[in-house]
Formats: sequence, C-alpha cells, structure tokens
Amino acid sequence: MRVFQILYSMWFNKCPRCHKGNVFVYKNPYRLKALFKLYEHCSSCNLQYEREPSFFYGAMYVSYALTSGWFIVWYVLYITLLNTMDTLWFALAMASSLIVLSPLTLRWSRMLWLNFFVPFNPLKNQNT
Repeated sequence: MRVFQILYSMWFNKCPRCHKGNVFVYKNPYRLKALFKLYEHCSSCNLQYEREPSFFYGAMYVSYALTSGWFIVWYVLYITLLNTMDTLWFALAMASSLIVLSPLTLRWSRMLWLNFFVPFNPLKNQNT
C-alpha cells in the first residue's frame, strides 16, 4: 500500500502527507527556468517541503539510481533486441533519451526523496 501512495505522490507531484497540495509551482517539468521552483509549504496540510537547508541534496543519489536503472533497461534492450544496431547509434539514442528525460528524473528524484521522510497521513489534511 505504501508503494502506491509514493507512486501517486511522485507521478502527480502531490504532497506526500495529504496528497492534495502541489509540491512544484509549475506542473510542466520542461519549463527549464522554473524546474526547481517548489512551494515552501503544502496549501492543504501546511507541511514544510524543504525540511532543512540543502535537504534535497540527497535526491542526487535517487536521481543517480533512476538514471542507472534507465541505462540498464537500454542495455538489456541492446543485448536482446537491438544487437544488430550500430554501437554509435545505440549510444546516441540512449544519451538523447537521458537528456530528454532528465527534467522528469530530477522531479521524480525530489519527490521520492521527500516521500522517504514524510509518510502519508490522511488525518492531517486540515491546516494546522
């Protein structure tokens, strides 16, 4: 059950505690000038998102894990299905997919990091 709560919060960029307030100011992750802009507090349960200075530095490890997982998926595809493809074209396709998905990876890593420390608690949905 906890996994579904984390995935919901991550996919829809909702507060990990109440699943009502938005975490990021802009919903579009490809608005690169505002990629890291997030609200200070949840509009529904008043949860402070950045719990301490440099709180989201730990999200770099999550981002590394997500990117490594994406590389493993590409590598397995290359070994099983795309082994006739030229290695240069494979590397270019993989690198371009990583570049295109990097804004999503950055947001998902922040959301996962926040969900590691804040459990879902539907009883705290009121402003306190």
